[in-house]
Amino acid sequence: MTGENLLAERFEAERPQLRAVAYRMLGSIAEAEDAVQEAWLKLSRSDVGEVRNLGAWLTTVVGRVCLDQLRSRTSRREEPLPEQDGQVRLPDPVVSGLAALDPVHEILVADSVGIALMVILETLSPAERVAFVLHDMFEVPFDGIAEVLGRTSASTRQLASRARRRVQGATPAADADNARKREVVEAFLSAARGGDFDALLTVLDPEVVARSDGGTLVPSALRRGAAEVATNAITFATFAADGRLVLVNGSPGVVSFAEGRPLSVMSFTIHDGRITALDILTDPVRLAALGLKP
Repeated sequence: MTGENLLAERFEAERPQLRAVAYRMLGSIAEAEDAVQEAWLKLSRSDVGEVRNLGAWLTTVVGRVCLDQLRSRTSRREEPLPEQDGQVRLPDPVVSGLAALDPVHEILVADSVGIALMVILETLSPAERVAFVLHDMFEVPFDGIAEVLGRTSASTRQLASRARRRVQGATPAADADNARKREVVEAFLSAARGGDFDALLTVLDPEVVARSDGGTLVPSALRRGAAEVATNAITFATFAADGRLVLVNGSPGVVSFAEGRPLSVMSFTIHDGRITALDILTDPVRLAALGLKP
């Protein structure tokens, strides 16, 4: 085996982990793939003979690429915050069948990285997000993160700590039992399809928040409170001829179809048997890119 082939083989062994890092950083599956590919180009042009830990080296490269991407979004303001000026921006969902996540998706959303958490990550500054993701999710030492950010280790530690407080304060607590969560999602679907307003109120937390991201083609929406969310769920159910239970970032969710095309992906945050957050991607462009089939 040539040196180039050996290097490519070592890179492929690291690719799943690098994709997971980039997905948490960017919230976009396609952009995560691009970041990983850029890391390969950097690797193929570099002399890494003296590199002791290739995985750590590649993670640092991906971190820098993602940081540039996040800063570019901020400067162009192309990516609104999750609830900015009435707009809603949700991260890409990772959708799999109910039986189990395939190995690629399993690594991508390990450690219960649900849509609710990803939404909160979208509100962090680029430097905060990089520091938090690398340290709290991937246990990268602060010295290594400081190299990515161009800051001191002490400053990087403060960034991660500030981000951690924001995440912990804003991320809804969620039940862990997928079987129980599936029962709640099924009850929600049944009540919505049957137009049963009272039954919906029993599965919705009184303070439930529903976010809908329609992209540039469909209006986005933010709704609060069980009554408003229940009313909207009944209305929406009349348009979705076919709703399928799936796993969305490893947790029970729903993909709805109309005339064979995906209409929405719904992600549920459930606490104490009630839905506390409902995140709905309705952007037809992004839905088409997911390759969902009825």
